[in-house]
Amino acid sequence: MKDLTHGSIVRHILAMTPPIMAGMISIMVCQLVDLYFVSGLGDAAVAGVAAAGNAGFLVNALLQVLGVGAVALIAHAVGRKDRADANLIFNQSVALSVLFGLLTLVAAAALSRLYMRSVAADEATIEAGTIYLLWLTPALALEFVMQVTASALRATGIVRPAMLMRVLAVVINIALAPVLISGWGTGYALGVAGAGLATSIGVTIGTLMLLAYFRKVERYVAFDPAQWRPQPRHLMRILNVGLPAGGEFVMMFIFMGVVYYVLSDFGAAAQAGFGIGQRMLGLIHMPALAVALAAGPIAGQNFGAGNSARVRETFVKSALITTVVMAGFLLLAQLKPEFLLAGFSNDQETMTIAYLFLRIISFNMVAQGLIFTCSSMFQGLGNTKPVLLSSATRVFTYSLPAIWLSTRPGFRMEYVWYLSIAATTLQAALSLWLLRREFRKRLASPEQKAAEPASSEPVAPPARAPA
Repeated sequence: MKDLTHGSIVRHILAMTPPIMAGMISIMVCQLVDLYFVSGLGDAAVAGVAAAGNAGFLVNALLQVLGVGAVALIAHAVGRKDRADANLIFNQSVALSVLFGLLTLVAAAALSRLYMRSVAADEATIEAGTIYLLWLTPALALEFVMQVTASALRATGIVRPAMLMRVLAVVINIALAPVLISGWGTGYALGVAGAGLATSIGVTIGTLMLLAYFRKVERYVAFDPAQWRPQPRHLMRILNVGLPAGGEFVMMFIFMGVVYYVLSDFGAAAQAGFGIGQRMLGLIHMPALAVALAAGPIAGQNFGAGNSARVRETFVKSALITTVVMAGFLLLAQLKPEFLLAGFSNDQETMTIAYLFLRIISFNMVAQGLIFTCSSMFQGLGNTKPVLLSSATRVFTYSLPAIWLSTRPGFRMEYVWYLSIAATTLQAALSLWLLRREFRKRLASPEQKAAEPASSEPVAPPARAPA
């Protein structure tokens, strides 16, 4: 366990960010590798894999419920030096992870083709996306166990082991992708099914390795089967923090679904170009997102310990870092988009759309970095309802105009990206305002602290829950 309530906040952020970023980038690289090798199968395969990947937002919503709830509550317990509560929250999260994994398996088997029919442009894309999603499902189900384990480690200030296991999973995926997709060395190509299978094999091995490490080395929290029996009070503590954060990913799913819907009239090449550009944009976002995720446990531990000034400082420092990082990527996307997107498709129309998308949408980057930072701070404070509110605002201010414009004569796909810039900027402004209000409500100012009696309790830390 690492105590984040003392020492340089910037040093803590910079120490935690690289492993977090490496783990996230490894996941995105895995998706890009799938797209790279699938691109040889044609536009329908690329569009199908990209559209199927959007269903991952729904799984990520459940992952966020577990991850955010576990990180926030365990970090608060660590700040209060309440090890018993940290262990209880962890083991209740494990029970939820098993339930969510089983739900994912059932839902994928029953709804994959129905989902693809709702977003794909043609029958070939529907078939490719459905096959990919079914073979990817075991990986999605296992992600819940990995998420809970990694979240418990992150809440206690430990991030490197989860990163290493993520990287291992990606290395396995990269090694298997050309073999299973294209039949390298075997002469038996599985196509899009091979892309999903390669990911599932890699995630399975990575999860088993992380569990082995956790059982052998981790001491602050540990698996305790006696605490796996669902306890409604503590499950509600996790869900009260996690559900709004999960709702944010549902909003992202709706947002992306609207994009695919309004692009469907432009054909598979448009959807493929958007899919490639969106995956690369996700990779670009990773450094800023990693900084924000590093800030969350720091804010959480200090909030639990009643260190209001350090919570505020964590926000200021992480917001400055994310702004600098995202401004740098904005310049790169404007000046050299081909450096970021080269090699993902041989189809000129597809790549022209991808270049156009990245050039326009890159004006979102600074605002998106601030959104990441605000979201992580809300998670650290243990109140994620404002995150859901700001995300819902973005969805509605984007979706309704986009759908309406798509029905108008002369509609062009560039309008989709311009609307996204306006909606994202609005979300960033709203997030900053909501966070400022939350700070005023839950954090004591230095003047308030000075006016308090010496025997008063720290302001705003969560009450200790009995084990």
